[in-house]
Amino acid sequence: MEKLRFEDINLSEEVQRGIKDMGFEEMSPIQSQAIPVILEGRDIIGQAQTGTGKTAAFGIPIVEKCNPEEKHVQALVLCPTRELSIQVAEEIARLGKYKKGITVLPIYGGQPIDRQIKALKKGVNIVIGTPGRVLDHIRRKTLKLDKVAMMVLDEADEMFDMGFRDDIALVMDELKEDRQTIFFSATMPDEIIKFAKRYQTEPEIIKVVHKELTVPKVEQAYFELKEHMKTEILSRLIDIYNPKLTVVFCNTKKKVDELTEELQSRGYFADGLHGDLKQSQRDTVMGKFRKGTIDILVATDVAARGIDVDDVDLVVNYDLPQDEEYYVHRIGRTARAGREGKAFSFVAGKDIYKLRHIQRYTKTKIARMDLPTLKDIEANYTSIMFEKIKREIDNGDLSKYEKILESLLQEDYTSLDIAAALLKFYMSEKRLDGHEELDTVDFQSKTKISSPFVRIHLNIGRKKGISPRHVLAALRETTGIPKKLIGSIDLYDKFTFIDVPGDYAEDVLSKLNGSRIKGIKIKAEMANPKRK
Repeated sequence: MEKLRFEDINLSEEVQRGIKDMGFEEMSPIQSQAIPVILEGRDIIGQAQTGTGKTAAFGIPIVEKCNPEEKHVQALVLCPTRELSIQVAEEIARLGKYKKGITVLPIYGGQPIDRQIKALKKGVNIVIGTPGRVLDHIRRKTLKLDKVAMMVLDEADEMFDMGFRDDIALVMDELKEDRQTIFFSATMPDEIIKFAKRYQTEPEIIKVVHKELTVPKVEQAYFELKEHMKTEILSRLIDIYNPKLTVVFCNTKKKVDELTEELQSRGYFADGLHGDLKQSQRDTVMGKFRKGTIDILVATDVAARGIDVDDVDLVVNYDLPQDEEYYVHRIGRTARAGREGKAFSFVAGKDIYKLRHIQRYTKTKIARMDLPTLKDIEANYTSIMFEKIKREIDNGDLSKYEKILESLLQEDYTSLDIAAALLKFYMSEKRLDGHEELDTVDFQSKTKISSPFVRIHLNIGRKKGISPRHVLAALRETTGIPKKLIGSIDLYDKFTFIDVPGDYAEDVLSKLNGSRIKGIKIKAEMANPKRK
């Protein structure tokens, strides 16, 4: 069944803009079932796991129905923890960023109460808080709930397990009777059903039921990392496994665009696919991918429908999907036509809970792998290179090169010396010599590279009105490097590559960083080697 898209439902232009900014395309199952019902003003009990998009399921109707001109609390959301309260408040604020004057406030223990009191006195439309702190404000008479039209209990089972049942009941008793009440819970024990009956009127019960799906036979693994490390680790995995074709999945259009640009700036042949592209643009991107003109396709779930390419060796979940079914669809993009395939997932912070749900749903154990290091890249590359050398010796006509080497052998150099020197040149060209210092946790260290030329990435391009001569002038002015030693300057719309001798690399990086070209502050960093 085709799922609803956000533009298919009747929402104000401001809310649609907020949704679009967050990069959402298609509704998750809980969203497509819950949002229309909540917009009608009916009570619901929704059974949905963490990570299924339930915050937007109640957040979008809250923002749509709130009137910013009325300076009182119109919606209250109770959450079990301070972390979830902050997370929910941030998401609702982002959804409502274009609805002028709407105010969202998280209130929780551990933060000075005076600051919260001050904010409440100014007038707040939406309050998200933990039961204890909300009750504290009610007792102090700093939070008035008599005009609340929408009440949401998020992760009700968690709050009951934490002993908040009585506190929640006290909060509910402060609300007017003709409100809308929404309960979300991962499980539905009798205790919650009985509690809901006391406070709801003919609630619609929404349960997300998963279809039984066959999990493809793909080698699956995950990497635990911090959000800012994802692009670097993705680059390392591609360099280690050197897949013919790779599909990288992101949850939003915005992230697809950002990651595509990052990969291109690192020298990879990548392009993006998402719902904002016209059909002709999608066809062009897919054509490039099938032909191998690009070898990395960055896509959202919606745009990736219909990718039927046999040579995909690697699927990477840059973002874990909100819906477990999507995980199965994603990894099925590889291991086609009897081929082997790999599927790697990036797990940052609370994503570990999503991963557990995916493992339970797919009845599959997904192995944890250590983060790849640059030494891993070098070892893998060396192994590949040895195989190439052996094949060349077995199959190639080397007589032309043997004559060159004979002249060196006559000068008292051993064949081992000559082979080692040639290997050193080759490794240096591939940027795999002398890389140890770069392999740090935050990936920010500088390094001395012994290759004739190294590639440096600048964060500006032709859209800022610069030309190669501006870059050349800045290089010579800040570093004093002779013009004849500067290699190619490749200008793109949003970034630039320059090739400089390895001996100058560290000096160029330190002096260019923070300098200005045409008044624009420069950030310079080492680029990945050119691929292909």
